[in-house]
Amino acid sequence: MESLVVPVLILLAVVAGVTVAYRAATRRRAAHTASQSQPAATPQELARAAADRLSEDEHRRLYALIAQGQAMAAIKLYYEITGDGLRASRDAVGALAAHPQPYRSPESAQAPEADDDEPQRFPYRYRAIASKGDVTREVSSNMLNDEIYGRIRTLARSGDTEGAATALSKHSDISMKQAREFIALLDD
Repeated sequence: MESLVVPVLILLAVVAGVTVAYRAATRRRAAHTASQSQPAATPQELARAAADRLSEDEHRRLYALIAQGQAMAAIKLYYEITGDGLRASRDAVGALAAHPQPYRSPESAQAPEADDDEPQRFPYRYRAIASKGDVTREVSSNMLNDEIYGRIRTLARSGDTEGAATALSKHSDISMKQAREFIALLDD
């Protein structure tokens, strides 16, 4: 009888270990499934949300670090400001670097975006350059930004060149003829 005690104890230890491992794997799988069920935000949405969490001074300091190529310092600053985790801070700073956001005061961040009827003037000049072969055109305007220029490029690439030219002339100080010439260079 004593000779069976040791094998039975080993068998019980193995069964207990397998049970604990199975439960841990089930919990991990359930947590992974729950995190995947929420749709991931696009980088543009992430950048907009991250910029909305910053004050004007914090926004300026963060973009100064990004412009200087000090990504680690920018992540650390965002981490200290928001208290988000390091991974969330890294993702937010990456999105802010890839999709620059102008500072918006809390009142304007909550206001719904106006239609393109009245172009907004930004405190900086945006330069858009298009070239094909040896022909190059440049548009510089303080009524353009990445988002608006992205919509113009999307219109041009989808075949709506007239809509793209209209939007470009509305958000800059160039004529329709110049806008059409610029849009023609965007065709790929």
